[in-house]
Parts: sequence; structure tokens; C-alpha cells
Amino acid sequence: MTDDELLRYSRHILLDELGIEGQERISAGRALMIGAGGLGSPVGLYLGSAGVGQITIVDDDTVDLTNLQRQIAHTTKRIGQPKVDSILSAIAAINPHVQIIALRQRVDSADLLRLVAGSDVVLDCCDNFATRQAVNAACVAHRKPLVSGAAIRFDGQISVYDTRDADSPCYACVFPPHANFEETRCATMGVFAPVVGIIGSMQAAEALKLLARVGRPLAGRLLMLDGRAMEWTELRLPRNATCTVCHSRVPTAK
Repeated sequence: MTDDELLRYSRHILLDELGIEGQERISAGRALMIGAGGLGSPVGLYLGSAGVGQITIVDDDTVDLTNLQRQIAHTTKRIGQPKVDSILSAIAAINPHVQIIALRQRVDSADLLRLVAGSDVVLDCCDNFATRQAVNAACVAHRKPLVSGAAIRFDGQISVYDTRDADSPCYACVFPPHANFEETRCATMGVFAPVVGIIGSMQAAEALKLLARVGRPLAGRLLMLDGRAMEWTELRLPRNATCTVCHSRVPTAK
């Protein structure tokens, strides 16, 4: 680790749980972010500032004026730019030493399998159910930990799905692919700006913990935020032994 890195990451290194070894694991880590909007903005900024070695960001959208109320990685001057290019600029301005791979595309299952295989942790920062399911399936196939967040109106939720642990469910155990979930979008329902910041920051924290191998991850637990009262509810999530996605790929707990 160079003198510049020792200084840049000194507040991490001072933590007994992290130290130089933990920071080195973060700096060697490879994170995959799906989405560069409300959740992806704090995720990308915190992963970049923490020095994650390689961050791959996938998003096919462009920056719009309506995004700026909550998508803090983007600016008025970058309206019309691809979001992946805008967030790349924002991260690079904080930490030029991080390698960022910006992919302006809508990923399919084949893309996800390839991208997930080359990552150490995956962060679902998207806003649609089909993509969430595809990301989860790829993570199950390659046994990669998935940090999943969501926010709408004043409500947010976050969990970690890590099928390396036989007791941990995958996303489809909790939200079955063929369930009739009603999708809501902030374009029609609205979203309280700080909620995406809270959930996105927690996603970044969980990813950094996983990369550094410190603390207790949120695997097997779902945290739900009521932003109106600023109250959290925690649900325990068992693995579904009949899940159509992970039942044949995850070892049975003993």
C-alpha cells in the first residue's frame, strides 16, 4: 500500500476490525452494480471513496432533470449524459485510483452470468422486478453474495442474499419469480429523496463488510424502513427448500 493510500484510507485502517488487511481486501475487491440511479448513486460514491479496486456499473438510462432530486451522483450540467458516464465522473473526482467499468446497456441473462462470474459482490440497485430476478439467478448460479435494496415513497428495504451459506435464502425464496407483485415506480408514486440515500448507503456498507470479511452481514434478515416515522422492522428470512431458483444449487443445512 502506497503512502497516498495509507493516508487516503487512514480512517478505515484505524478501525480494529479493518486495519490494513481489511482495506487491502477492499482494494482488491470487484463489485458489480446494477443501476446508477437513486440507490446506485450513494452505492457508487461510497464504494469508490472506500477504494474498491474495480467497480462495474451497468445502466442504460440517461440523466434527466427529474432525477436530480435524489440521484446525488448526477448534476445539472450532466443532464442528457448516460448515467454510467455521469457516475463514473463523480466517482473519479473523489478517487481517481479506482478502476470503473461503465456499461451503458440493459443486461440479459447471458450478460449477467458473465458479469457476476467476474465479481466478488453484486449490488442490485435497479427498479424492476424482472431484472432483480435475473440478477439473483446469476448470483445463485455463481454463488456470489447479492446486496439488494429498494425504495419507493417513504419506504425502503434491504437484505443480503448469500447462498454460500446453506441457511441463507436467495431473493426468489422471499419474492418468488412468478408471484403477482404490483410494481410501483417513483415516476408515478414519488419517492422521498433521503430514503434512497439511506438504503443505498446501507447497501454500500454491506458490500464493504463482505469484501473486507468483517462484521455480520444481513444474510437471512430483511430490514424494512418506514421513513415517515423513521422506524425499522426486521424480518427473519429462512431459505425456501422448494425454491425454483436455488433449491438444486444450495447445499442443505446440517
